[in-house]
Amino acid sequence: MNQQVYYVPKVNKEIGNQVSDYINTLTKPVGSLGRLEEIAIELAKMKNEAFPSVTPPGVLVFAADHGITEEGVSSYPQAVTAQMVLNFLSGGAAINVFSRQIGASLNIIDIGVAQDIEHSSLINQKVRYGTGNFYREDAMTREEAENAISVGYEQGQDMINNGAKCLILGEMGIGNTSASSAILAVLSNSDIASLVGTGTGISQETLLHKVAVIHESLQKRNPNPEDPIDIISKVGGLEIAGMTGAMLAAASNRVPVLLDGFICTIAGLLAKEISPNSADYMIVTHQSVEPGHQLAISLLGKKPILDLGLRLGEGTGAAIAYPLIQSATLMLKEMATFDSAGVSTKR
Repeated sequence: MNQQVYYVPKVNKEIGNQVSDYINTLTKPVGSLGRLEEIAIELAKMKNEAFPSVTPPGVLVFAADHGITEEGVSSYPQAVTAQMVLNFLSGGAAINVFSRQIGASLNIIDIGVAQDIEHSSLINQKVRYGTGNFYREDAMTREEAENAISVGYEQGQDMINNGAKCLILGEMGIGNTSASSAILAVLSNSDIASLVGTGTGISQETLLHKVAVIHESLQKRNPNPEDPIDIISKVGGLEIAGMTGAMLAAASNRVPVLLDGFICTIAGLLAKEISPNSADYMIVTHQSVEPGHQLAISLLGKKPILDLGLRLGEGTGAAIAYPLIQSATLMLKEMATFDSAGVSTKR
């Protein structure tokens, strides 16, 4: 397995302990801000700063198509990927709304849409025109998988260089829950039927067909569970690989990654396989209704912040959760201590 090595520093546990002690001096009962206190400590460890900042956020949405849609595993046609990319570029999608709400920079990257899209705001980094149908052939070559990760890394690095203090990653790709479920089945050695969901809203009959297609595909492709590049190349997606690379860039720069739903979390698992320390820079923002998401979160050793029944993707859940994470940093920076406020401490 000759894959590129991505250096990711360890988080600073000592500064986390210092911040924990400091939080206990703030004008509130110990532990009374619950998960916000935990998030503040985690951010301090990630950023190696006593008063970490996640402002401004940067949003990267990677778009690509999937050949597996030829097998009838999705309720939407493949053409919707390109149509939604144009919707992103015109500002009309959910991620546009929520990005504006939180003051985030938003970049849309064509990493593998099956047709050409002309738009001045689109970042064209197309590795290939969609993946191969992994029921009949490998999704892509090993070199293409590595290239897609590199594209994601570069896009993440560029967003950070332009001032982003945290990354929110999203995706658009009809058929990508099939690829994500296949990847999770390989990494977890789990029965595919327990992982596959309705995606964009398929019927029960189509769901059973989807399970069968993925099951047979995994038998045909036989990806190596010890080799994340092999998994991506055989059953993965270009946008999944792109998000994986962006996560590695963020972790390399001590920048927190706000994980969105099922597909984004699968990219997080791949990043962890490539560089184990990268998982320490990830925050799972919400619990998706996709059946495999809970298992994926547990494999990362995380717990979600929100459970709103979301299953849209695009980075929307992470963008919605961002103000809560920002609140954790403002608690550290702006709350008074008992001493500074002249408030008596608990006897």
